[in-house]
Amino acid sequence: MAITVRIPTPLRTLTEGKDEVEAKGSNIREIIDDLEGNYPGLKERLCDDKGVRRFVNIYQNEEDIRFLDSLDTAVKDGDSISIVPAIAGG
Repeated sequence: MAITVRIPTPLRTLTEGKDEVEAKGSNIREIIDDLEGNYPGLKERLCDDKGVRRFVNIYQNEEDIRFLDSLDTAVKDGDSISIVPAIAGG
């Protein structure tokens, strides 16, 4: 099953400039692994040894995966995944 993943501008250098790519997997972890296979270097920018990096938000159909099952959040055909860099300011 192919899932559409929206890529933020800072990471598009890794996806050949594409703002949306397709990935396969049954959960977010498998989606990220598939992305890494097709676009090397992407996983290290999204995840660390604890899971999703603090300054990266990943949404499944507008829901933050941190409030779902994090990397184990199940995905299904037709879902969209959005990678959004966290923005901080004062």
